[in-house]
Amino acid sequence: MSSSEAFVTVAGRRVRISSPEKVCYPAVGVTKLELAEYYVAVAEGLMRSLAGRPMALHRFRNGLDGGSSFYTKHAPKGLPDWVQTAEVTFPSGRTGHEVCVTEPATALWAVQMNALELHPWPVRREDTDRPDELRLDLDPQPGTDFAEAVEAAAEARALFTELGMAPFVKTSGGRGLHLLVRIEPRWSFIDTRRAVIALARELERRRPDLFTTSWWKEERGERIFADFNQMARDRMLAAAYSTRAAPNARVSMPVRWSELPDVAPDDFTVRTVPALFASRGDAHQDIDDAPATLDALLEMAERDQRDRGLGDLPYPPEFPKMPGEPKRVQPSRARHDEAEAGAD
Repeated sequence: MSSSEAFVTVAGRRVRISSPEKVCYPAVGVTKLELAEYYVAVAEGLMRSLAGRPMALHRFRNGLDGGSSFYTKHAPKGLPDWVQTAEVTFPSGRTGHEVCVTEPATALWAVQMNALELHPWPVRREDTDRPDELRLDLDPQPGTDFAEAVEAAAEARALFTELGMAPFVKTSGGRGLHLLVRIEPRWSFIDTRRAVIALARELERRRPDLFTTSWWKEERGERIFADFNQMARDRMLAAAYSTRAAPNARVSMPVRWSELPDVAPDDFTVRTVPALFASRGDAHQDIDDAPATLDALLEMAERDQRDRGLGDLPYPPEFPKMPGEPKRVQPSRARHDEAEAGAD
């Protein structure tokens, strides 16, 4: 074996890692080989999050501090014959093939491609137009932090429970939290996004001091943004157990609800998670047991429309104008334009 390569085996697949001594996280010295070995250690949990899902890669050719990074969505040329793909439809209507995770070795291949983050779609390759996972991203705004995200997650869990749904929680790898619910793959991206909007609006009604659904940052205040657009087509959260682009090699970590009040994002890194996983297993091991229905949330969305006149909310800027979407104009800009028009 040359010093410029190493081979790592997972689930019977031997994967070549070039430049294994290359430092991916300079602040803590985590190398490319160590990153590959990390994914071997958490392979069971990683596959529970990723199996059968198309994914995008957030790649850093020269490590975290080595300059610009970029996302790879379309499957690159020259894939090994064992790396699978799935066809997806992008918001533009165009289709493409993305890498699809069918075995743990795909994560090692991603490490070889200098990926520091793995971002799966909420769909499986059998039907890439109907999500099987509902995602709620709790994003702390300036003036709030992880503690407020934990409080918001508890409120969201209570509402999910009222609706007969069992959410699972993980750290985002940043200051926020992700709530995940496996659902029956019966609804479109538009419907699943409507369901999350309805959930977020109800949370905002119950705790206006804690939650905001405003897409516009200038209106959010010191609250937790319930990011409904993470359920829009081609918007992806980091996978459970994926590393993140943070100096200390943090990981997006599944936790049990009973553990949540006592954890902090920095508890979970490439170097701490393998031992935690070995000692306590995967906190999401039951996530696939009972897929939920969206009926209650979609009924809530209908009531919001009928009784409160609440329709759609803005889509991300890269989306084409969507049916029923309000004007995609920043409120302060809209007021400025109206004032100028009045002056004329």
